[in-house]
Amino acid sequence: MVDKVIGLDLGTTTLGIAYNDSLGFVHGIETFRFPKNQYIVARKHVHEIVERYMIKEIAIGLPLHLSGDMSDMAENVLRFISDLKSEDPTLDIHTVDERLSSVSANKTISTLGMNHQQRKDSVDRIAACVILDTYIRAKENQHGN
Repeated sequence: MVDKVIGLDLGTTTLGIAYNDSLGFVHGIETFRFPKNQYIVARKHVHEIVERYMIKEIAIGLPLHLSGDMSDMAENVLRFISDLKSEDPTLDIHTVDERLSSVSANKTISTLGMNHQQRKDSVDRIAACVILDTYIRAKENQHGN
């Protein structure tokens, strides 16, 4: 049995959210939309998800430049994490290098044959799935599973 974890893909107006089931399969929950840079709204929603699914662990994408340097959005993600932890110190939050998650999400969307609107509505949720799956696989490899 695998611990429940949620995966997050934070943008300036959207939050892709995914979770894993007890077998470790990753499922997209939603793309949550919030007013631009109003991260408090997104954090409140994360706390609701954490409570609803009884989550103690979060994997969140850290958007680095291809060079590995921090981006402006990465700074926002780190602040988001800090605020989440100060609001609920019991949360175990891990960053995941998400440089290629959007590329992977767009490839998935292309194979599904989605139109432009479907792509727009799904990319963040699918990116959250990629982030969560990356985190779970890395964790399994660390523990030799």
